[in-house]
Amino acid sequence: MSRPESELKILLIQIRRHSRVRREEHESFASFSGLKRSQIDILNVFDTPRFKSDVLNGYDAVLVGGASEASVLEPNENPFLDSGMDLMRFCARTSVPVFASCFGFQLAAQAFGRQVIRDEHDFERGSIPISLSDDAGMDPLFHDTPDPFLAVSVHRERVLDPPDGCTGLAYTSNCCHAFRIPDRPFWAFQFHPEVNRDTLIERLTIYKREYTTSDDHLEEVLAAVRETPESNLLIRKFVDRVLLDPS
Repeated sequence: MSRPESELKILLIQIRRHSRVRREEHESFASFSGLKRSQIDILNVFDTPRFKSDVLNGYDAVLVGGASEASVLEPNENPFLDSGMDLMRFCARTSVPVFASCFGFQLAAQAFGRQVIRDEHDFERGSIPISLSDDAGMDPLFHDTPDPFLAVSVHRERVLDPPDGCTGLAYTSNCCHAFRIPDRPFWAFQFHPEVNRDTLIERLTIYKREYTTSDDHLEEVLAAVRETPESNLLIRKFVDRVLLDPS
């Protein structure tokens, strides 16, 4: 039997240096999950780069956030990668519920053997239409999501296909955008279900050097940003359909 919603405790694995974005990401996950911020604790990998599976003791699920200051392709500069991938494999093995976004998607994909590709130019950024696979129609989180749907996607690294043995759920012509480990409560999203239009505008402004080439380019990208309500529902669906009703 699952715990009442008010008693749920979730661990957010955070990959953020910028203090403002640390707070905003915490607030966004809380807001779209419908949980209180006090129900979501944080392990920031820049503060705690090495950790083991016992960090999950007492938690009902794991969230993994995005990153603009780290890459899964740079292990020497990011010593937390091994601990993070070990944790992803442990969660899959022991059926700890996981909701991994953007960097979390890449971390999980690499943990399960999929190659991550870096794009220096022409990468996805903004609110974009994402298509569903046939398998999404049977998925607890995606079965009632419109096809296509809009989602926030800002990433310079991608994977072409889900890891072997995983079920692809969403995609663009550029990359795989969501997968699940069959028979496990483990979902990973290349897009950002926890980010809406206003938050995207704020983040792109903070990280404009990483994702745009000039102030004019930034304004062009921001002008095209749209609301992403269906994407933002996925975190609450995870709480309702996985954590509160695991049947």
